[in-house]
Amino acid sequence: MADLRVSEMQTMQHKLKEKYKGTWNPLIPEHGRNSLLWMMEEVGEVISVIKKRGDEAIMTDPGVRRAFLEELVDVTMYFYDLLICYGISPEEFSEAFLHKHLTNMERDFVSEHRKYRDGDR
Repeated sequence: MADLRVSEMQTMQHKLKEKYKGTWNPLIPEHGRNSLLWMMEEVGEVISVIKKRGDEAIMTDPGVRRAFLEELVDVTMYFYDLLICYGISPEEFSEAFLHKHLTNMERDFVSEHRKYRDGDR
């Protein structure tokens, strides 16, 4: 079973963009906004599967699950396009991810939410 790395997914996106060079926008900063907007459209399609088919169908119906995963993959592909557009390397992304994870592991979200809710920022 495959377990792709950030670098592998970015390489795959480069190959896909190269195949459609001249038809699709290049992966440059000027098109980063477009990648983000396309990604958000795909997020809407993920939401649509959840709303229209429901959690239970995603978990038990192979066809619904395939459709759900396909939309999630579309989101992920545009996400990797966005990273590439802005020159974010797999190492840079991984380091930022690990840093954010460690930060979140130390946070007290309940207290933070309470302070935010009560206006004690």
